[in-house]
Amino acid sequence: MSFQAYLDAVETKTGKTPREIVDEAKARGYAEPSVKAGVILEWLAEEYGLGRGHGMAIVHVVKNGPAISSKHVGSAGAHADPTDTLWLDGKATDPARA
Repeated sequence: MSFQAYLDAVETKTGKTPREIVDEAKARGYAEPSVKAGVILEWLAEEYGLGRGHGMAIVHVVKNGPAISSKHVGSAGAHADPTDTLWLDGKATDPARA
């Protein structure tokens, strides 16, 4: 599953775009360097019912922004992403799917 696919699945499960969840996490102070991933994962599990894999995708964006390693960009593997920047504004508005 690609990184983007994890975020898309989060949107399907929660009804919120990744950006909405990331903005909520930031408003709660979870982007602060001292906040550990486990704290964010616990909140995501309680609030949205997300498991570890999907939660870690959100944690990455909260802590690092939408940029990802270009390691899998353009590869043919199961984890391939089309770009090194994740789309956070919802599946329906993704220009790559237009």
